[in-house]
Amino acid sequence: MARSMNPEQALFIIDDDPAVRDALSVVFSLEGFDVETFESGDDFIRALPNLPRACVLLDVHMPGRSGMDVLKVLNPDDYPAPIFIISGQGDIPMAVAAVKEGAFDFIEKPFDAETVVARVREGIAVVNRRGTGDANQPEHPDLQLLTPREREVLEQITAGASNKEAGRSLGISPRTIEVHRARIMEKLGAKNAADLVRIVLSGSGQMDAR
Repeated sequence: MARSMNPEQALFIIDDDPAVRDALSVVFSLEGFDVETFESGDDFIRALPNLPRACVLLDVHMPGRSGMDVLKVLNPDDYPAPIFIISGQGDIPMAVAAVKEGAFDFIEKPFDAETVVARVREGIAVVNRRGTGDANQPEHPDLQLLTPREREVLEQITAGASNKEAGRSLGISPRTIEVHRARIMEKLGAKNAADLVRIVLSGSGQMDAR
């Protein structure tokens, strides 16, 4: 029998680091969330049949099932709540892979409590609007705002290349890739790497426009 929890205020935290679980649990409990934590993806999957469908914070690197494995089991296309992937700072290829698999957003470590809470609330609100048919989806990105080099860098990023790999492919330094990425995000209105990938995927097919 499923637990009685308000899906809009429920939160599941799956992370093998007890310090991260405890810190996030305290933060979200103080914000009024009904929090349940799991130390592994396997524990969460076993409990899933008895849980309501609510927001998930999912660490990538865990013993047993990885966060990406759990993400695929959840199948975000059919899961009526936002799923956030948590991993190391600057892990762009992982952000790309997570968003392509359907994660709502990618949270980089280290993170501050205020930002994480705000993004979770935003995610819940967006998914709720989708459920009522009022998703307010952003328009496709205008890639003509980008220079030819920026479009090349964007193609590398959305293909999952790291800064080093993208730099090697394009014959420029990883630092230059970072500069281009910052300008691309500014031009397309992206807040972070995951947001950038979502924006580009929403305009799929337009990467060929040069």
